[in-house]
Amino acid sequence: MNTPDNTQGFATKAVHAGEEPDFREGASGDVVVPIHLSSTFARKKVSVPTAGYEYIRSLNPTRKALETKLAALENAKYGLTFASGLAAETTLLLALLKSGDHVVAFDDLYGGTRRLFNHVLADYNISVTFVDATDASLVENAIQPQSRMIWIESPSNPLLKVCDIRAIAKIAARHDLILVADNTFLSPYFQNPLDLGADIVVHSSTKYIGGHSDVLGGAVLLNSAAYYEKLQYHQNAVGAVLSPFDSYLTLRGVKTLALRLEQHQKNAVEIALYLSQHPRVTRVIYPGLETHPQHRLFKSQTTGAGGVLSFEIRGTTKDAERFLERLKLFALAESLGGVESLIELPSAMTHASVPEEIRKQTGISDTLIRLSAGIENTKDLIADIKQALQNE
Repeated sequence: MNTPDNTQGFATKAVHAGEEPDFREGASGDVVVPIHLSSTFARKKVSVPTAGYEYIRSLNPTRKALETKLAALENAKYGLTFASGLAAETTLLLALLKSGDHVVAFDDLYGGTRRLFNHVLADYNISVTFVDATDASLVENAIQPQSRMIWIESPSNPLLKVCDIRAIAKIAARHDLILVADNTFLSPYFQNPLDLGADIVVHSSTKYIGGHSDVLGGAVLLNSAAYYEKLQYHQNAVGAVLSPFDSYLTLRGVKTLALRLEQHQKNAVEIALYLSQHPRVTRVIYPGLETHPQHRLFKSQTTGAGGVLSFEIRGTTKDAERFLERLKLFALAESLGGVESLIELPSAMTHASVPEEIRKQTGISDTLIRLSAGIENTKDLIADIKQALQNE
């Protein structure tokens, strides 16, 4: 497999990286990497694995193609793909941290990540301090002698807070900490945290990278050979790998990432503008709007605002529920980044595992709604929101 050409444009790498036709003698010249289902690989010599492949859990040609492609898109040297985004996070954390270590994390995170920190890592005597990372000084102030890692999402989930990745990267470097950035919301198309100084990027590839709400997966992208070898060893040891078929589906989905995200963003912008003028909406949170408190910073470290926005409507939780249940095109469902538009109530769905007092402290109200704009016709989506917001 050829090394990706990093001088190529994003859309070109999305199609070709990791899937260049093999013209060696005996090869078929496949334009699409096949699904390699073999669970084991024969060898001619006892001590020499054929092409480096031994067993499906250790390495698989279809999975390797995806890892090469995603590394190319994140401008990374190395990539690993996992059975889910949380499998990626868990392997990363347990591989790079040990008992007694401390993590500084953004206070607004995906509910599953927060659950992992609070209810899994705690059993391994790994502590976490949550801070509002929109203020980089709070991140630095939270560092302790036993701190080993800083964990951020930008934009965060579900409040779409934006942190200064460059500034936090400098803080991490000063204190010899590992900076991990969850880039799921924007994907490699709109943001590349490694270029901004992050050490490791994680993705739930279930979202924009797969893009069709039909495959579960996660990814870790990085430039450090030492971290890569450690992560690869732990991934093989615990078995948190992506299957060949899911690797194939993700490869298929990522080829249209650039095209899809342009339409996701177009729809999100139009919806955000519409909601901003609606009398039943009290707040719209979307980094692409100039009203977003970190809009200028956001523009300095991204190339687009993506397809996710959050907003609050007037009234009670019941009012929010009635609005959500009246929608016809938007699927009332968890997740995001699919071609179909999705919408949810974080307090009752994706962030229900976060204690109510923590939700309120962070700013996740009972009427906060998170919307993932799909790639449908913009006017149809706005018409659906309009009819659902009509007073009964």
